[in-house]
Amino acid sequence: MWPFFKKKPLEFPDFWWEYEEHFKEKLPESIHENTFVVLDTETTGFSLTKDRMLCIGALKLRDNTIVVKESFEVYIQQEHYDSESAEIHGILKHSKKSTISELEALKQFLEYAKNHILVGHHVIFDVNMMNAALKRNGLPKLKNKTLDTESLYIRTLLMSSVVQKKERYALDDLAKKFSISRKDRHTALGDAFITAIAFLRTIEKLKPQKIKDLLR
Repeated sequence: MWPFFKKKPLEFPDFWWEYEEHFKEKLPESIHENTFVVLDTETTGFSLTKDRMLCIGALKLRDNTIVVKESFEVYIQQEHYDSESAEIHGILKHSKKSTISELEALKQFLEYAKNHILVGHHVIFDVNMMNAALKRNGLPKLKNKTLDTESLYIRTLLMSSVVQKKERYALDDLAKKFSISRKDRHTALGDAFITAIAFLRTIEKLKPQKIKDLLR
């Protein structure tokens, strides 16, 4: 029997504790010393309760460079299928792509992301979908800090003489603004690549000195 005066440790898998261990390290203060994980998820829809992730794609950025050889892409076994969303992401119900379980996908992503800052376009959606998946598997929420390319892009507009601004900016808007190819649009890794380039272009305009200048 566990002693009443000691708190019983939570029974999470080893990979979760290994993920948490990374957060004992402080992030570097310099932008160039940080590694950014640019991610995107393809999902069956927008509901955090009913819908599921189909694919997670991610890239790492170091010192203003996309580290293509360290790209991340996993397809997840489908419990839920939506024919309308399939027309957008192109992931078919009986696709021949190799798939893994939701828990294994989460495990691999946490091992990949470590304590790095997560970057995404409307990143909170991706984070919330991942948190919903973590919850289904009895795990806590992601601990990583996040940066949203839409919010950063709007900051560049505030620095310019542009008077009329839109309320929302889609990833296509940023791709058009920065002349980024949309060849692989609506694939998780393709959208992560577009987002990574947009992030780098935005950083060039903002010229932050420290990581805190981005996270404010």
